Amino acid sequence: MTLTELKYIVAVARERHFGRAAEACFVSQPTLSVAIRKLEDELGVTIFERGGAEVGVTAIGQRIVAQAQKVLEESAGIKEIARHGHDPLAGPLRVGVIHTIGPYLLPRLVPVQITRTPQMPLLLQENFTVRLVELLRQGEIDCAIMALPLPEAGLVVQPLYDEPFLVAVPRDHPWAKRKSILAEDLKQQTMLLLGSGHCFRDQVLEVCPELSRFSAASDGIQRTFEGSSLETIRHMVAAGIGITVLPVTAVPEHPPADSLLTYVPLEPPTPDRRVVLAWRRSFPRLAAIEALAQAIYATQLPGVRMLEDEVASHQD
Repeated sequence: MTLTELKYIVAVARERHFGRAAEACFVSQPTLSVAIRKLEDELGVTIFERGGAEVGVTAIGQRIVAQAQKVLEESAGIKEIARHGHDPLAGPLRVGVIHTIGPYLLPRLVPVQITRTPQMPLLLQENFTVRLVELLRQGEIDCAIMALPLPEAGLVVQPLYDEPFLVAVPRDHPWAKRKSILAEDLKQQTMLLLGSGHCFRDQVLEVCPELSRFSAASDGIQRTFEGSSLETIRHMVAAGIGITVLPVTAVPEHPPADSLLTYVPLEPPTPDRRVVLAWRRSFPRLAAIEALAQAIYATQLPGVRMLEDEVASHQD
């Protein structure tokens, strides 16, 4: 029995699919399948029910997977203790961040963090929420900055800030002169959305559920277009292809006079997203987590509502 085999069974139990689990673990499906079969033979039990469209977990398999998750978390904790000794602020902190937060938070956060804890450099990685949760479970990163909701993962979550959404339109668009826009009016427009896998896409669809009906062509007319990043979408809006919804941190604080875009608030109650910091319960460097959270609270992010006071009130 190896930690790698335990990592594989946890991934399959979560994905309910051998192919997706193999992809998440960066191995081929045959490699993962052979390793799991070897572990089942060693233990003398069947962990997974195979043959259907979705892989099932047997009753004994559920107990084994739960214990495997604990073992993986504890093994990651041992590595952290050995790496950093008695000073939780000494040494790098491995931080994941989702694509729609990283480009806007990090340029402001990193200088603050360097000033506060120069002995704790941040090793940064951008990825999708699902992948960051997987890396947390495996101990490949120490914490992650993401937006709610998160997959059920048994993680500790600390609120950081609430971030409202705005509408970006071409500067010559009829809505450019509006003071605000109703969320339900968005369905009248050609919307530019992030592709599948981005949690911000799902959050925008929550703002206007009608848009999900137009994610594919309808009567020969494409009602939504997809982009790979918010910056790509911003350029598409400037080109007049459609409009989009952006988090306020993605909006320039002082747009240039010759900007091709206009940003218009949504009418109250303004849709927003809650950004959080998440980490494993077994992670030993809690002082490092707190130092990062405090650096984020101290970061000047125009338009967001920092939740430091709310967190403090819950701790009292």
